[in-house]
Amino acid sequence: MGRLTLQGAVRFDSAGSWFPEQNIGPDRFLPVAYHFEASKGIDKYRDITPRLGMAYDVFGDGKTAVKMNFGKYLEGVGVQLNYANTNPTTRIPTSTGPFGVPGVTRTWTDANSDFVPNCDLSNPLANGNAAATPGGGGLDFCGPISNLRFGQPVLTGNYDPDVLSGWGVRAGDWSFGVSVQQQLMKRMSVEVGYYRRSFDGFTLNDNLLLSPGDLTPYSITAPSDPRLPGGGGYTISGLYDVVPAKTGQVDNLATLAEKYGKEYQYFNGFDFTLSLRASGLTFQGGTSTGQNVADACDVRANLPELNQAIGAGLQTSTVSTVSPYCKVSSGYLKQVRGLATYVIPKVDVQLSGIFQSKPGPALLANYAVPTAAAALSLGRPLSGNAPNVTVNLIEPGTLYGNRINQLDLRIAKLLRFNGTKTMVGIDLYNALNTDAILTYNNTFVPGGTWLQPLTVVTARMLRFSAEFTF
Repeated sequence: MGRLTLQGAVRFDSAGSWFPEQNIGPDRFLPVAYHFEASKGIDKYRDITPRLGMAYDVFGDGKTAVKMNFGKYLEGVGVQLNYANTNPTTRIPTSTGPFGVPGVTRTWTDANSDFVPNCDLSNPLANGNAAATPGGGGLDFCGPISNLRFGQPVLTGNYDPDVLSGWGVRAGDWSFGVSVQQQLMKRMSVEVGYYRRSFDGFTLNDNLLLSPGDLTPYSITAPSDPRLPGGGGYTISGLYDVVPAKTGQVDNLATLAEKYGKEYQYFNGFDFTLSLRASGLTFQGGTSTGQNVADACDVRANLPELNQAIGAGLQTSTVSTVSPYCKVSSGYLKQVRGLATYVIPKVDVQLSGIFQSKPGPALLANYAVPTAAAALSLGRPLSGNAPNVTVNLIEPGTLYGNRINQLDLRIAKLLRFNGTKTMVGIDLYNALNTDAILTYNNTFVPGGTWLQPLTVVTARMLRFSAEFTF
């Protein structure tokens, strides 16, 4: 339409899942087999989503363009998430750990040091010699299991019908982008853009057997260590421990987070890109800066036992009873990237290179807090005879490893013979031979090997290759 180009669409989706007849057992802890009839999982998600794209030639000379895109994109369908997790065989307690809660499942004191639990494992309650000490001889002691419904045909992972069907229930994200592209000279342009993604469709698990009064708030003090922010010694609050009388009681209901409060997650980013194509030279490079923000504090305030992922679907879990960080911001992180290719005329030799610079990985300090240290604020030992509880001492998004810089180079020669083409090349990966750290040891022990590198960028490597075309 004149200088304006529009493209749009409306998409309809319908998705569901179902399960055939199934059996579990018998085995040691399940002497009688359980039979499950064929059942439905999701029935059905229905969505209507828009897509829109626009380009506008500002001056009508093809040199300045404003571009915009907008649309909603749904989470993928597959053997995962609610499509698979609604299977009744995954909703009965087949392990002793609470749903979605890492950590201790059953404590055990090996009194005679024979590496065999000499107690009644079929008894879900504490049994054996309560005074047992490691290496002390006599009968071992086994604490209560974390989920007292373990091995029973009880669906402790239940689903709110509102999660399994309806319009607009399926998780997804809204994407918006706007950019201005300007031609600087023939075959050379620069583009500046702003991009935003916001997620919806958040769900959570509500343990119906727990109320806010069944969780005791407490705090811990980070150990003194010069590697921690401020040298350590600071207080971390907002932690919760279930009261001993409710240990192991689990009856989860998966439901919509919006029923408990407001939750959001979004990404804001800015891109600057320079493109050039002229006389055998191709170059594209630029910078991108953006941040992720996720907030579930409103929901957490109404559901302190919350153990869920911040973010729709497969986003990383950041909220739990042992994590006080219900709001996470990555801060604005910058990446630099560039690609260049040049073909030397007449000799058909191609030179190319790729450079990238990106932030290092986010650092954690997962500290196993002894029960005695937690008891200073909690006023009692941790529930379930847990010897410790793991707490991250660093707020996510505040500490990152060193930047990762890498340069890869390539030289290739094109050979022509009897109608065939052969490209013979030499690739030099990590040409600068940097030893940038990709992963760190995030287990914190005062004075220990915290932040010791676990993996680094592959060392400089030379590769020879040949490609035949006929």
